[in-house]
Parts: sequence; C-alpha cells; structure tokens
Amino acid sequence: MLLQGKVAIITGAASERGIGRATAVTFANHGARVVILDLDESAARDAAAALGEGHLGLAANVADEAQVTAAVAKVIEQYGRIDILINNAGITQPIKTLDIRSGDYDKVLDVSLRGTLVMSQAVIPTMLAQASGSIVCMSSVSAQRGGGIFGGPHYSAAKAGVLGLGKAMAREFGTANIRVNSIAPGLIHTDITGGLMQDDRRHAIIESIPLGRLGTAQDVANAALFLASDLSAYLTGITLDVNGGMLIH
Repeated sequence: MLLQGKVAIITGAASERGIGRATAVTFANHGARVVILDLDESAARDAAAALGEGHLGLAANVADEAQVTAAVAKVIEQYGRIDILINNAGITQPIKTLDIRSGDYDKVLDVSLRGTLVMSQAVIPTMLAQASGSIVCMSSVSAQRGGGIFGGPHYSAAKAGVLGLGKAMAREFGTANIRVNSIAPGLIHTDITGGLMQDDRRHAIIESIPLGRLGTAQDVANAALFLASDLSAYLTGITLDVNGGMLIH
C-alpha cells in the first residue's frame, strides 16, 4: 500500500460521486488515515464513516481562516501529524465575462484560490516540523485553455491562480522536503457536469478527446495518489494533466 501510516486531508470530499470522494476511497484503500473536510459536517462524517474505522469527517469553509485553523488543530490532536493535503474544494459558474458580478467573483475565487492558500498555510507548519509533506492543488484544463467548457472566466482565473500558487509554494518549500504539485483535470463525469451536458453536446466533446471518453473521478484520484505518494518523490511544481488528450501542449 502506497500511503500506509500517512494522514491525508481532502477538502470538498463529501459528495458521493465527486473527485474528492473517489480520492478519499483510493487513499484509504492504500492505507492512509483520511480526513474529509467539507461544509456539511454531517455529510463529511458519513463519508468518513463509509471509509471504515480510523477516518475523520470535519466541517470547515476552506476560505475561513478560523474554521480551517480549528479543523487542522483537531486533525493534529487526533493523529499527531499531517502528511498529505489535497486542495480539492472548488465551485464553478457557467456565466460570461459581462455577467460576472462582484459576488460571483468572490464566491468562486474564495473557494478555489483563497481556500487553497488558507488550507496550505494551515498545514505547512506541521509539515515543516516533520520535514516532509505533499500538497496537491486541484486546477483545471480551463485554466490552460481559457475556459470554453462550463466554468466562466472567473473560474478559469481562479484555477490559473491555483497553478501559480502551487508553483510558488513548491519553490519556497522544496528545501524542507515539502512537495507541491497540481492536477489539471479535463472534462470529468461527475454529478455537476452530468447535469450540464445534453447528449448532443456530450458526443461533440467526446469526439474532440483523443482517448474517446470523458474522464472519471477515479482517473483524477489515481493521479492524486501518484502525486501524494513516494512514487513522485522527485516531482514538485509540476502540473499533471488528466484530460484524455483534450489539451496537448
């Protein structure tokens, strides 16, 4: 098992068919103690319980420093360490540039970008004390290709910011043996995307993907496992594309 004895926090992982939940299951299957952090405390606890014994579900808004600090303190109290952080929490809005209002901007940027920073700030001191850690930041192909799928321009901007933040943290903390990498998923079939795609649009998108299918949450979870584990021990500051060839660059 690749994560035996490791403690991993995964944000936004309570949704049953989302990327975060698939990552949580995969990590638990590889021996990690998993902490599911989500806005909905009941859903987070249920999701953690579904993984088996020894896992933890906590509530926190990732953009709220006080809530994040309190949640991370509970993780340290229970497990004594934090080895892995998966910054998965994020929201999207399929609106155009001229329709973006300040509330829309704040909502999307706060969760995806501010949340990635706040969560990382909360766990890095523990990782520094351990002289080890792996942080994985969830971006999107929208950041690389300028949107054009479901997320609006502010979503693309937030996810592009995640890439820049991840690279900067990788450079800053590499000497402390803390690795920071990003994943840029393409179009992944989840409850959210499934509700936004009609059959004709789905077929058109699939035809543009060299591997001929939409991605699954498990595809992304496997990439997160690679970046979280020692299989990627000499990788930091990278962006791992999981898009079936939708964007080749």
